[in-house]
Amino acid sequence: MKFLKSRIESFHFAIKGLQHVIKTQKNAHIHLIASFLVIMLAVWLEISLNHWITLFLVIGLVWISEFLNTALEVIVNLASPDRHPLAKVGKDVGAASVLIAAILAVIIGILIFLPPLLTKLNMIFKI
Repeated sequence: MKFLKSRIESFHFAIKGLQHVIKTQKNAHIHLIASFLVIMLAVWLEISLNHWITLFLVIGLVWISEFLNTALEVIVNLASPDRHPLAKVGKDVGAASVLIAAILAVIIGILIFLPPLLTKLNMIFKI
């Protein structure tokens, strides 16, 4: 029973973290909109199961990067409330990880979406 209670508490804490990121991080709003649009485009283009798997992995990578970056920023702010050059480096490196994940997501999105998108547009406009 104690094990079950601790697992429920763990989920509760994780949901609190999710809510914090969604409520406080402007970039999370961009990720949310982008994730929704990517999923809608994938549905419209009827992509393959393997492409769905790839998309969800990449979307997850971007979200994980954003969450870890937020955690890093909070910890750095706690440890170094005053401005410090090393605190800035830590925050900048965390932000760079999100940027790398986002660039990777865009590249993979282009590779997955471009061929079926061109085919679909060709069918619609009879180009």
